[in-house]
Amino acid sequence: MAGAIIENMSTKKLVIVGVILLLFQAFSFMVGGLIAPSPTTAVHYLATKCVDTVKTHHKGSNWFMPWGPDQCSKIRDFDEAMAKRIEANNIVFAVHIPLPNREMSAWFQFMLVILQFDIAFRMQNQIEDGALVTMDVGLAYRDSTLSEWTEMAHSTEHRKLSCNFTATKTYENEGRYYECDLLPFMEVGSVAHKYYLLNIRLPVNERKKVNIGIGEIKDIRLVSIHQNGGFTKVWFAMKTFLTPSVLIIMIWYWRRITQMTRPPVLLEKIIFALGISMTFINMPVEWFSVGFNWTWMLLFGDIRQGIFYAMLLSFWIVFCGEHLMDQTERNRFSVYWKQVGPIVFGSFCLFIFDMCERGVQLKNPFYSIWASDVGTELAMAFIIVAGICACLYFLFLCFMVFQVFRNISGKRSSLPAMTKARRLHYEGLIFRFKFLMLVTLACAAMTVIFFIISQVNEGHWHWGGYTVQVNSAFFTGIYGMWNLYVFALMFLYAPSHKRYGDEQSSGETPGQ
Repeated sequence: MAGAIIENMSTKKLVIVGVILLLFQAFSFMVGGLIAPSPTTAVHYLATKCVDTVKTHHKGSNWFMPWGPDQCSKIRDFDEAMAKRIEANNIVFAVHIPLPNREMSAWFQFMLVILQFDIAFRMQNQIEDGALVTMDVGLAYRDSTLSEWTEMAHSTEHRKLSCNFTATKTYENEGRYYECDLLPFMEVGSVAHKYYLLNIRLPVNERKKVNIGIGEIKDIRLVSIHQNGGFTKVWFAMKTFLTPSVLIIMIWYWRRITQMTRPPVLLEKIIFALGISMTFINMPVEWFSVGFNWTWMLLFGDIRQGIFYAMLLSFWIVFCGEHLMDQTERNRFSVYWKQVGPIVFGSFCLFIFDMCERGVQLKNPFYSIWASDVGTELAMAFIIVAGICACLYFLFLCFMVFQVFRNISGKRSSLPAMTKARRLHYEGLIFRFKFLMLVTLACAAMTVIFFIISQVNEGHWHWGGYTVQVNSAFFTGIYGMWNLYVFALMFLYAPSHKRYGDEQSSGETPGQ
């Protein structure tokens, strides 16, 4: 009876394979740490207060530039506006992205903008509980400093203020600022243009209670976050290299299976499906986003990752089930519906949540599901259900691992009484199960440990004359690690053309 390659491979060859994989793993970490820059860059902006003297309200092509030859008529603060009798409805907060003498690039991939209000405390104008800010926002773009601005999006948005005044609310403390939470403002799935312009209005309507009870807003600050072009190029290069690597081993793996006289078993099928999902993630379709304005790439990336993780979790369940060694026929996917069900349902909930957020942002980049109470409750419901499914899955998996180890202990005592071929079969099952458990735990531990390091670290280490980008190393290293994990699975667990022959019957055990 033919087993897997890992069962018939000598210890020396297995060590060589392991060393080669570790070298590739170290290389993937070094690519991010030493070659790639930091994954993202955050740029801070202070909105310029422009005066709309003709009350265009975004009709036509009148956009307000904070600087440059066609800059708007500006005021320093609202005291100046009151002195000149300029109404709040005629003030436009303008932000040009990027800063002067710079350009945006398609290599930046995405642009996330976060907003924060500077609100001064006034005894007669305090922030009310549940205060809601209404904004009339517009986004425009152009690719030349001489061309006209083209509208990209325009919307009326609402954001709930969450501010705290740490001092005592007395007349002596008037003018001090509230501490306000950052608010989600905008997300664009591609950066296809060189220049962007944001115009923000805070319309006031006392009769409709619009922007009443929001305190005295002094300034609007924005933080624009985008992916670094250098990191994008390294990331694309990794995907371009890994795609054919995993694809070739996947084709080789399936050819070995089809050469067998028996039909493929469930475990072989799901390993092949795992390889397909990994190849789906690796496909470097992002290269096209450099030349095309594909705003759906962020959503597409989330879907690809979701498919891979769902397949990986399903593989662990099936792998444990196929190694229970309890004489039960499990060579059907339907047998695992109780364990796989939470994976499918949890993945579906996260997909609906992603569609409600990034799906809507394809039409309106200012939309945020967290901006309203209903949206927040809906989002939390999806996340909680997905979390419950994850807990159920973890309990199922732990129970199955416990069953396998319990059965292994029982089988070990009866191994000497078995026939040589049967004993070698069970020793092979025990060896490959323990091997995969060890590798899986190592991969999971490295993912968690390196994630924690990247979060608590300042972003880079100085090592001799080199600067190690920890966050970049995390992305490239963990991405390379799971590729190597799938690669090793398809190589080591492919059917071996060796058979338990005379040389093994003479006393040689598998894995030696």
